[in-house]
Parts: sequence; structure tokens; C-alpha cells
Amino acid sequence: MKKLLPIVLIIVALIITAAVVIGVKTTKTVDWEESFNEKSNKPYGVSVFYKELPKLFKNQKIRTVYHQPASYLSANSEDGYGEHVAEGSFIIIGNSDYLEDDSIDELLNFVDNGNTLFISDYYFTQKIHDTLHLDIDYVINEKDSISYQYLKHSEIKDIAIDKNEGDNYFASFDSINYTILGYSKINYKHVNFIKVPFGKGNIYLHLEPKAFTNYNLLKDDRYKYVEGIMSYLPNNNVYFDSYTKIQTGYDGDVEKGSNLSWFLEQLSFKWAWYTALIFAVLFVVFNAKRRQRIIKTIKPLQNTTVAFVKTISNLYFETQDHKNLIEKKITYFLEKIRTDLNIDTSVLNEEFIQKLAAKTGKKKKDVKKLIDYINWLRSKNEFFEDNLIKLNRSIEAFYSK
Repeated sequence: MKKLLPIVLIIVALIITAAVVIGVKTTKTVDWEESFNEKSNKPYGVSVFYKELPKLFKNQKIRTVYHQPASYLSANSEDGYGEHVAEGSFIIIGNSDYLEDDSIDELLNFVDNGNTLFISDYYFTQKIHDTLHLDIDYVINEKDSISYQYLKHSEIKDIAIDKNEGDNYFASFDSINYTILGYSKINYKHVNFIKVPFGKGNIYLHLEPKAFTNYNLLKDDRYKYVEGIMSYLPNNNVYFDSYTKIQTGYDGDVEKGSNLSWFLEQLSFKWAWYTALIFAVLFVVFNAKRRQRIIKTIKPLQNTTVAFVKTISNLYFETQDHKNLIEKKITYFLEKIRTDLNIDTSVLNEEFIQKLAAKTGKKKKDVKKLIDYINWLRSKNEFFEDNLIKLNRSIEAFYSK
């Protein structure tokens, strides 16, 4: 074994050296996919803009929304079951075509209550066009790939956006009640940024989302254009839309899987990391037969029901698997209702609430509050300890009354 080890190490070293040489010669291609993802450091991600939001909106809470606005805003309303009441500015950069009619209705209601909606995209869903009575057209860039951006009430002029084959602009809108805030220019100026008053709040619509991407924010003084746009929004809490960025349909790398992703893109670090891993594996292989740690004698736990329950509870608590616990809590609660009260729990609707209240003698509003909270938890993808605690207290209160 001792004679064989140097030979193996030499072979491994030669393989790593060859791989590094090949890797150095390989030209790294740039991904120009327009993901508008706040975690992406690629040219058309928006991680730079996302990290600057706390500076643009000082002393305000910045929240990232991973749900449809319909479910998020209704849950975080005065009558909802969220952690707070949503108030401030809802910002959507690119990929806004995912918005369904109920989400648009919820966003408009959000604005009607005195809040702000900002959308920067090439076009909007038909419901927005119909509700706000506006149309968008497109002009082809025949000379080059550059368009120039202007803000009407600002000294910021001639901010270039390259790699543009054309520009979208507002072909028609209510010029009396809507305020023009900015233009884009290829051959001549077109309106591409407007303010729409709606109820007690305002809607800001912008047609050049690439201005918010890493590539443009880090080039020359183009960041001033984005600062000027954001200056129109009130200094309030921010809700940053990220619903489409976590969907599996996106082919680009959202750079969410590993904290080492950026380092592994650096060629020198990547091969140093792989070399360390390979030598670590070799060390384990050649030392496994020589040394073996003493196996400690562990006294088995007493085989009692209480001890078993405590062990399982501690396991779930230490792993912080809130989702698993919440699902099991809900499943056990519904199973008990089916067994004790003989009520179908496949659909938790108004009829189910009425039957449960009648058979248990509970107040209908108390039953509705618990069932609505269970329905809301089932619609979520992310859970926190507070959600588990609130569910547990609600179920215990239901049994104790």
C-alpha cells in the first residue's frame, strides 16, 4: 500500500494539471438571458438593483414576494392571516405577464387604498390595458442597437441602453389625467414612462426593464437613470416581486442552490477546490483501514410512549422542519374530525365550516378563523416557527372551548 500511494498521487496530479490547462483554454460564454432575477449576478439579472433598494428607500422594510399578489396581499390585509398589513410600494421588474386577473384585481385594490404599484416591462397583461385604457406599440431600431432614455422632470438626459433592437412605447393613453414622466428615443422621442392616478394611490408604468439589470447599472452613469425613476416613488415599505424567478420553467441559473456558486465560476478557485476534495478522498481511503474510532456504547432509550414522543419531537424541533410539522398537525386535526364527528374533510369550504360549528357547538366565526388559517397555510411554500406556533395555539383553543 505504501509503495502504491506515490504512484496514485502522481497520476491524480497529472489529471488535475491537464484539466486545468484544458479549462484555461476554454472560452467562457456570457449568458444574456433576461431573467430579471434578484439573486442572479449575470448581465440581465437584477441583483445590483435589489441590493441597493435599502439605500434607495432608507429606513424602510424591504420584503421579497414569492407568491401571486392575489394570495400574498389578501393574506397580509386587515382581514387576512399574514404577519402584517401590506402598505407601501409593490415593485415588479420584467416577466409581469404571469399576473392573473385576480392578482391584478388585488394589486389595483392595493393601490386604491393609497399605496403604489410600479411595473417595468415591455408590455402588460390585457386586463391592465383594458382597465387603464392604454395601448403599447413598438418601433424598430434601424440604425444601431442603442436607444436613449430621458426623464421629463430631471436633468438626466441621453442615458444610453444598448443591445436594443427596438423600443416599446405608449401609443395611446389618457393624456389629460395621466402624467408623462419619461421618454425613449430611437429616431424621435416616444413616451415610455407614465404615472396613472388610481383611487387614493398611483400606478407607475415603465417600458424599459433592461435599465434595472446588472449590465446597465454598472456601465458608465446609467445608474442615475434608475435613481431618477425610483425618486418618483414614495419613501415607504417595498414589496419586491420574485414570483416568476423561482418557477421551474426558467432555464437560466437563478444562482440559488449554493453559496459556492460564484466562487466555482472563478477558474483558479474551482480547480483548487476540486484538488482539495480529491486529496481529501484519497486521505480517507488510505487511512480508513489503519484507524478506526472507538465505537461508544450508547444506552438505548427506554421504550415508553412518552420517551418516544419526546425523541421524535426533539428531532423535528432540531431540524426546524416547520413545513413537515405543520402538515402533520393539520392531517391529525382533520383525521380526528373525520373519526369523531364523521364529517368529510376533503373540501374545507363554507359548508364544512357550518357542519363543524353545528356538531361541536363552537361559534361559527371561531371555526371559520381556524379553517381559513389552515387553508392559507396550505397555499404557502415557505413556513416559519411563528406559523407553527399560531397553528398549534389555534387548534388547542378549538379543543379547549
